Amino acid sequence: MCPEQWKNNEEIKIFQEYLRIPTVHPDVDYTACVEFLKRQASSLNLPVDVVIPVLPSKPVVIMKWLGKCPELPSIILNSHMDVVPVFPEKWTHNPFGAHMDEDGRIYARGAQDMKSVGCQYLAAIRALKASGYQPRRTVYLTYVPDEETGGDMGMAALVKGDYFKNMNVGFSLDEGIASENESYPIFYAERTLWHLRLKFSGSSGHGSLLLENTPGEKFHYVWDKLLQFRESQVQRLAKEPSLDIGDVTTVNLTQLGGGVQSNVVPPLLEAVFDIRIAITQDVDELEQQVRDWCEEAGGGVELDFILKCPFVEPTKIDASNPFWLAFKQSLDEIGLKTRVRVFPGATDSCYVREAGIPALGFSPINHTPVLLHNHNEYLRADTYLHGIQVYRKLIPAIADA
Repeated sequence: MCPEQWKNNEEIKIFQEYLRIPTVHPDVDYTACVEFLKRQASSLNLPVDVVIPVLPSKPVVIMKWLGKCPELPSIILNSHMDVVPVFPEKWTHNPFGAHMDEDGRIYARGAQDMKSVGCQYLAAIRALKASGYQPRRTVYLTYVPDEETGGDMGMAALVKGDYFKNMNVGFSLDEGIASENESYPIFYAERTLWHLRLKFSGSSGHGSLLLENTPGEKFHYVWDKLLQFRESQVQRLAKEPSLDIGDVTTVNLTQLGGGVQSNVVPPLLEAVFDIRIAITQDVDELEQQVRDWCEEAGGGVELDFILKCPFVEPTKIDASNPFWLAFKQSLDEIGLKTRVRVFPGATDSCYVREAGIPALGFSPINHTPVLLHNHNEYLRADTYLHGIQVYRKLIPAIADA
């Protein structure tokens, strides 16, 4: 397909329209996005509800495609409406202009993460309905807010409410990540996320002295232990080519504070760490290890979890999960090379899995630089259109499982 044909393609136009709605943090206004999705539901003749799990400013849009056997557990096709902030001066094109260049690259925040997927669901269902297909199971399309800020006001709250319970969900499909080679990653699990604050208390006094038991010494001891652990994970990645970043535990110092004057040893230092724990790591064992290091440092170290997510069981990717079998078989049949991975960050799938529902993350994007949250995020038009065909195969496979 040539550039002129891309520009005149109706599905590309719908995708660009969605990208031009600036649902960008902070202070997202979802009004225009909700209206856009309502129009899409109307064009597909699908009933649509706007659900308010927490606040009216944080709506969830839910479309319903009734199945032939509505008593069976349903399928969710989930995506989030919000996108991360941009630095416009770093972009070649307007980040909310959805500009398409002569090579078919569509530049916009959300092109990969993840308005593409949310629109591809719609396009695939449009084609499936036009062919006369009706799913065996009821299919819900859920468009949630605030995934990029943790999902507390979106999916996390939705799964706890009566509306979700009445949906009788049996399986959920959500976002993945682009691939720079020919393969397509499938994500069946996520690491356990901690945001850990350590408060180091100790001797304070004049900066000219060699005081014992200072906060700085304690910080140095604990940080050195954490760095040694971090290096062990770096070495694992280096020595085992089959591993990906999601297969190891990452530790990063993200904030450091304390002190009031350059010649005064402060009585308190604080450090914040972002820790993503591999699914093979015992989380209780790791917490105890950190607590032991704090005691070895001389005591006076307080642990404060800013965020402490629970360990969530991975989705089964074996014969015990019929949705997995249908999912994988459908991609194999169209010749897609896939690889299963643990998601390196966090998505709304964690809340669905925590509710005991199997969930997979997948974005039909390959041979594309990974640009989520980056400047000049783009998706090629041909990649976008190919993804629609992938979902035309995938959606019936899991809906009829």
